[in-house]
Amino acid sequence: MLILDRITLDPNVMDGNACVRGMRITVSLVVNLVANEMSVVDILNQYPALQKEDIDQCLQYSALLANS
Repeated sequence: MLILDRITLDPNVMDGNACVRGMRITVSLVVNLVANEMSVVDILNQYPALQKEDIDQCLQYSALLANS
């Protein structure tokens, strides 16, 4: 079973867009960085508040949306 406990939806944060752990880092930002061939290491260096598990869940969340 897929657990997405790092993805949050809060109408008071980033206009309710899917974010990582309530931070102002959106799932779409992370997915766009990956899509534009930024490495996980580079993403983690650019956004030190993120963890590898956050990136993984952003990609899983996007895949889930693509299948709906």
